[in-house]
Amino acid sequence: MKYAVLAPVAANTTADPEWISGFARHAEGCGFESIVVVEHAVVMSGYSSVYPYDKSGKMELKDDCDIPDPLDLLAFLAGRTDRIGLATGVLVLPNHHPVVLAKRLATVDALSGGRLRLCVGMGWMKEEIEACGADFASRGRRANEQIQVLRALWADRSAEGVGFHGEFFDFDGAMCYPKPVQPNGVPIHIGGHSVAAARRAGRYGDGLQPLGVVGDELRKLVEVMRTEAERAGRDPDALGLTLGHLVSRVTPEKAESLAALGANRILLSPTPTSDLDAVKDELSACAERLGLTSHAQR
Repeated sequence: MKYAVLAPVAANTTADPEWISGFARHAEGCGFESIVVVEHAVVMSGYSSVYPYDKSGKMELKDDCDIPDPLDLLAFLAGRTDRIGLATGVLVLPNHHPVVLAKRLATVDALSGGRLRLCVGMGWMKEEIEACGADFASRGRRANEQIQVLRALWADRSAEGVGFHGEFFDFDGAMCYPKPVQPNGVPIHIGGHSVAAARRAGRYGDGLQPLGVVGDELRKLVEVMRTEAERAGRDPDALGLTLGHLVSRVTPEKAESLAALGANRILLSPTPTSDLDAVKDELSACAERLGLTSHAQR
């Protein structure tokens, strides 16, 4: 099992260079597999869109909370750490043009020595996505093309460059360098709670990160992902599954129960506090319970 830790954006400290550096270095020292950061390019004041992961319909973050650009933040953390993985969870894919995004992702992966993992979502805040220039209703179809464009630009090494001709993106002769260090490009996981997200993970992704689903609903999404992978001629056993838990409450027994559902990574959320020492203590205690600290010290 891999254990990732979410940067506590709700503490309003992830744009503080010393705080987030200390957090990342401590997580690395504790033996966590990766640090995960979130994205909102903008938060629209008074948004009418419904946040699907809370009964209130509103996200827990304040509208004016510091939410740094995830790739710039991960590039910064790459220079402050040595080995911990660097991941988004999630990057709002409709906010980005895939040609530009391919270069940014490849650059971070190359400069970090192949430590980047991408988890993308379709986004729920209609006002944000429209402010970034994308159509909300067609964002799913657009995302399928975006993922294909990313993979095509990373894989191509021909002298002529690569072309793509779709509904949303059309070009010929594109050469995108540097390439990601990872042989198959940056891994792309799909985040979300819908059947469409599970299908996208099976057809185009490297894994699924279900958000806000448990029990039979979760099992259904995993089965949809595996079935879609088989239909696409892909190996469903090669796809990852990331499930969430709390840093303060996870135990080896709870990790085993998530593994029984097919998880190979657990994304742990720390208590949102600006007290860095308290967060470090919480991470250390978690790593000790899970046996990560002794592994990190080998």
